Amino acid sequence: MSTRNRITFDERGWCNACQWMEEKKTMDWEPRQKELLGLLEKNRSSTGSFDCIVPVSGGKDGSYVAYMLKHKYGMNPLAITVRPALSLEIGDKNLLNFIYSGYDHIHLTPNPKVLDRLNKYGFIEKGFPYYGWLIAIMSAVIRTAANFKIPLIFYGEDGEVEYGGSTETKNTALYDISYMKRVYFEGGYEKVFDRIRQDEDISEADLYFFRFPEDDEVSNVGLSFTHWSYFENWDSYRNYVLAKEYCGLVEKEEGNTGTFTNFSQNDQALYALHAYMMYLKYGFGRATQDAGIEIRRGAMTRGQALNLVKMYDNAYPHDSIELYLEYYQMTKEEFDEVLDKYVNRTLFEKIDGIWQPKFVPGDDFEI
Repeated sequence: MSTRNRITFDERGWCNACQWMEEKKTMDWEPRQKELLGLLEKNRSSTGSFDCIVPVSGGKDGSYVAYMLKHKYGMNPLAITVRPALSLEIGDKNLLNFIYSGYDHIHLTPNPKVLDRLNKYGFIEKGFPYYGWLIAIMSAVIRTAANFKIPLIFYGEDGEVEYGGSTETKNTALYDISYMKRVYFEGGYEKVFDRIRQDEDISEADLYFFRFPEDDEVSNVGLSFTHWSYFENWDSYRNYVLAKEYCGLVEKEEGNTGTFTNFSQNDQALYALHAYMMYLKYGFGRATQDAGIEIRRGAMTRGQALNLVKMYDNAYPHDSIELYLEYYQMTKEEFDEVLDKYVNRTLFEKIDGIWQPKFVPGDDFEI
């Protein structure tokens, strides 16, 4: 969608995600494999201690990355999970299955009072329902890497490059904390921190796992951050198949809210709200996101995708509203005010209390 942040189009009208798909088909991955091997050898432990970290949820992508590092490249990864709010039973099961398939693992639980507060402030100030957890899966993991002196962190895919966003890291393996704050947090990191620091019941010590280490702490350990997708052709369905076979991944019996897939984003209940907020802001939801991935990997036609988008994308989370109101400690009126604040009124109109699209997916629509 042209409404996606940082997306660009070429003279054919192809977005940068599809341009990258095209480029990958003829790309020589050998130089990047050599770059990966150099990075691994530089950081490989000679004493049998951990030489890299993989953040995992028990889902397909982190499981795939951890498996490849351990079993293909002979590394000794430490898997780290930052516990989300409102975790789902199937996600908890998948995480245990992953751990018991043979991995050292740390389960981090940053102060839940702070996490919940940051999630609420992120929802209000950024329209991002699990903003505090998004911060923690970077800040808390990096804190742990610095404390354990483990120099290398592998995240999964570079979503900006793979799904249509900034291309500044397309040809660069490593990135830094300033990039995380600017792109992944969309400039809102300081804003939510300024707000929570006004809360008298939250101390600076309570914020430890949500604050990034100072530059000298990062440089002293020689910390490097990278995405696995830089080094090989990223395929989320392949990751799912491998994780299912070797890491015990199980999928939901039915499809997820707002989409036709059942094997991803099964770790927390707030993701459905995040996808709905994405729909209200930009006019595309979880089904469009999943269908785009399937089209780009050659598993679905555009016509098939449009049918699925029309069926699934407009997914108001009826079944979870009471859960969200209890979690955020909001009334329905306060909750709706946040939705109203972020809705794109060019694309939507409110009918019977719920925002409905003015557009039909696939048709031309003047924005």
